[in-house]
Amino acid sequence: MNKLIRTYTNLPKEMYAMCFAKLVNSFGDFVVPFLALYLTQKIGMSAAASGIVVTLASIIGIPASLIGGQVADKLGRKKVYIYAQSISALALIPCAATQNEVICVTSLLISTFFNGFIRPAFSSIVTDILPANQRQAGFSLQYLSINVGVSIGPIVAGFLFNNLLPMLFIGDALTSFIAVFSVWKYIKETNPSHKHIKQHENHAEKAEKGNVFEMLYKRPHLCLFFLINVAYSFIYSQHRFALPITLNSVFSHNGAKMFGYVMSVNALTVLALTVFIGALTKKNHPLSNLVFAGISYAIGFGMLGYINHFSLFIVSTVIWTTGEILSTISSGVYVANNSPINYRARLNAISSIGWGAGAAISTSFSGIYIHNHGYKSIWTLTIFIALISALLMFGLKVFSKRIEKRGK
Repeated sequence: MNKLIRTYTNLPKEMYAMCFAKLVNSFGDFVVPFLALYLTQKIGMSAAASGIVVTLASIIGIPASLIGGQVADKLGRKKVYIYAQSISALALIPCAATQNEVICVTSLLISTFFNGFIRPAFSSIVTDILPANQRQAGFSLQYLSINVGVSIGPIVAGFLFNNLLPMLFIGDALTSFIAVFSVWKYIKETNPSHKHIKQHENHAEKAEKGNVFEMLYKRPHLCLFFLINVAYSFIYSQHRFALPITLNSVFSHNGAKMFGYVMSVNALTVLALTVFIGALTKKNHPLSNLVFAGISYAIGFGMLGYINHFSLFIVSTVIWTTGEILSTISSGVYVANNSPINYRARLNAISSIGWGAGAAISTSFSGIYIHNHGYKSIWTLTIFIALISALLMFGLKVFSKRIEKRGK
């Protein structure tokens, strides 16, 4: 137990401020989960119109993330985070004061746009403050912080939505400002100086010249990683689409209740195992952990097409959640360890967009596939995709190790 604690007590003090900010932000993410309900139930939009707004909110996050990454690398990661988070929070305030459709939708879209700037800047700050040998532990602690916030926040948000609607927006904004204060107070600007760029000790993180396409051309292993990670996202996203359909087919009218239980098990597993998995795998190559994640997905998701007892669904959830933990922690570490110091925010943006693309492909494809072949067949297909992806990730590890040797 002392070893587990030491893993997280020896991190840079700035990392604890970042994790606190992430926890508060995750807890206070009140609006997004209830956006569709807010648009339809509270301001009277039709289901079709609210669907367009929610889709538009998702789409504008893509250019926002790319622009945010570019600006963060050029002007400063802390600066972009503070301004973007503050503008995103302020844009929510009008929604607390009025239910005018035009004002609310405009405010929500402005907030969503600037929210897209936040993740590339935030992730780059985390990478900047963590030395390479502490990134596995740091990303693990950050992931745990997110899930602690997410495990409590929706309960509070549900109460506010039903009883104190203006506080849904004010609370979201207030928690954002608390996070901003934490970063402003305890984090120095991490954008590298020219001197730091030239003296960077890690060959893989040395600065690159040219545009982002020229940089990626020189780093084919990163391009391959982003592509394989799309497949990992495709697999993982089945828990939001194919899993509830499966539970509904197996348990009939109790399907929704069973899905709620399964997601609770998922959350509890993350909280219970993240520290242990992070400590056990911190010395592994990130791609080795991702190979194990792919195998966990193959077993955990694959068995869903062949089981009928709820206890086995619990076992399945623990197994694929183990893959989720390994994947979330290690993918960030691999990108961090192979990103040029002056391109970190942009590469974080590309990684996020790739993950989102995998999720979008997963739901659209799976719906058609299940309609034509039945829900059990999607899990058989998932086994093959997961195993092939894990094999490709192993091949990428071999390729990456050769590149690492050449760089020394």
